[in-house]
Amino acid sequence: MVQSDWGDWLVRDIEDASPDSVGIWYLGCNGFVLKGREGTTVYIDPYLGLGTPPRTIRMIPVPFDPEDVTEGDAVLATHEHSDHVHGESQAPILESTDSPLYAPDDSLAVTREENWTDEWDLDDDQFVDVSEGDTFEIGEFTVHVEAAHDPDSTQPVSYVFEHEAGTIFHGGDTKPSDEFERLGAEYDIDLGILAFGTVGMIPDKETGEPERTRWYNDENQIVEAAEALELERLLPSHWDMWKRLTSDPKVLHHHARSFDYPRELEIVEIGDRLDL
Repeated sequence: MVQSDWGDWLVRDIEDASPDSVGIWYLGCNGFVLKGREGTTVYIDPYLGLGTPPRTIRMIPVPFDPEDVTEGDAVLATHEHSDHVHGESQAPILESTDSPLYAPDDSLAVTREENWTDEWDLDDDQFVDVSEGDTFEIGEFTVHVEAAHDPDSTQPVSYVFEHEAGTIFHGGDTKPSDEFERLGAEYDIDLGILAFGTVGMIPDKETGEPERTRWYNDENQIVEAAEALELERLLPSHWDMWKRLTSDPKVLHHHARSFDYPRELEIVEIGDRLDL
C-alpha cells in the first residue's frame, strides 16, 4: 500500500488547475502529469513505490496516494520496468477514474503477472496494447508511439503528444537513438523529457554484488539526444530517484551551451509545474 509523505495537496493542485495551454507536473523519477486547457489529464509512468532496498533505494518523497486521484483520462507506460509499470501506483488510478492503461505488450504482461484485474476492480478492456507507429487520441491530445533505445528494456517506446499549444516528447529511459533525427525533422518538439543520471555501483539482482551500472543518459548522451530531436526545451528527469545514480542537472548548462539544441534547459524538482 502506498503511503504519501505529502498528503493530497499535489493531486488537488492538479485537479483544481485550469491551464491556459498544457500544464505539466513532475512526479519525480520519470513520472509526469499532462493537463490540457480542456481538462484532459494524462499520467505518464507514475511511480510511487520505494524500490527494493538495498538494490534500489528511493531518494525522494512519495508525492501522493494514487487512491486520492479522482480525475484522469489515461495512464501511459513507456516500458516494463517496475518504476514504470507498478500495480500499487497505477491500478488505483485506473480503478477510480475508469481510464485505460496504454502500454507495450511486455508492460501489459507485468499487469497480468501481478493480477491487477484480481487485486483491483479493473476490466480487461482498460489495458490497451501499443507499439511503434501507432497513433491515438486522448481527449485534446494526439499521441504518437515512437521508437526508444533502452538496452535494459525488452520493449521500450517513447511518446509524442501533440496539442494545439505545442508538442511534448517523453522518451522513457531512452538513450540516443538512430531514429531521433527523423523524429526531430518530423515533429516540432517544444518540450522533450529525457532520463538523466550518473554511473554507479548497484547490487546485482542475483548475487547482491555491486556492479557498475548506467541506466540513464550521462551529460553527453542527453545533449546528443536533444540535438538530434531538435528540442526547444529539454527537461531532464530521473536524476533524483535512486541512491548511487543521482546527479545534478544544472551541469547540463555547460554541456548544452555550444550546441544548437536544446534552446532552453528546464530544471524541475518533484512536485513542480511548468507550462507549454
